[in-house]
Amino acid sequence: MFTDPFDIDNYAQDPDHYLAVPFVPTEEDTVEAMLSLAGVGPGDRLYDLGCGDGRIVIAAARDRDARGVGVDVDPLRIADAMEFAGWAGVEHMVDFREEDLFSVDVREATVVSLYLLQSINVQLRPRLLSQLKPGARIVSHAFDMGDWQADERIKVADGYIYKWTVPASVAGQWSWTGADGTPCRLELEQTYQQVTGRAWLGEDEARLVAAELTGERLEVELQVDDAAPVRRFILTFADRALKSVAEA
Repeated sequence: MFTDPFDIDNYAQDPDHYLAVPFVPTEEDTVEAMLSLAGVGPGDRLYDLGCGDGRIVIAAARDRDARGVGVDVDPLRIADAMEFAGWAGVEHMVDFREEDLFSVDVREATVVSLYLLQSINVQLRPRLLSQLKPGARIVSHAFDMGDWQADERIKVADGYIYKWTVPASVAGQWSWTGADGTPCRLELEQTYQQVTGRAWLGEDEARLVAAELTGERLEVELQVDDAAPVRRFILTFADRALKSVAEA
């Protein structure tokens, strides 16, 4: 379907239009691997930042029934993408926008795909973390996010694909009552999806044996001492607030 040769310089098809990221089309096997790793499906809205000829957005619509938005600064790439979407019969499911990566609003996205550079990923990182909802997925071909460690990484023919799940904001103090009436309390610190802190069960300080944050869901294991049972709680967060707690 896509037969454009690789364009590995930093110019758009308009020679007066310099690009921060060179256009290098993603191989179709890699496109499929990115969509699979992100778990893209009919309920998703995928934003591809630096979409080039739109192949990731088009494949998500054509093969996975997902709606999508492609963003690129090069107007001729946007024109190509719109033409390819028509050929694929998915023009009603996708939108392509000529816009700067650093100004685009991604709050509606459930998945964001990237094939940029690490330096660009790192610059985009604060915007992605602040605008995307907890549980949104980010996949990047070839380049990571600096000190934000990926949740998953897979090998493909032309490098690696990285996946992150946007974590809820859980830093702070949280309290609830256990199923047996025991007051429970956490004081948490957070770096991306990594969570540390202190815990109390009743009047006793407990060890935070484990803390695993995935999207809006935080699973913690607490134990007062080696002789005591480990208690496991699942906390759900939204809008920087604790919404529910279940004891597993």
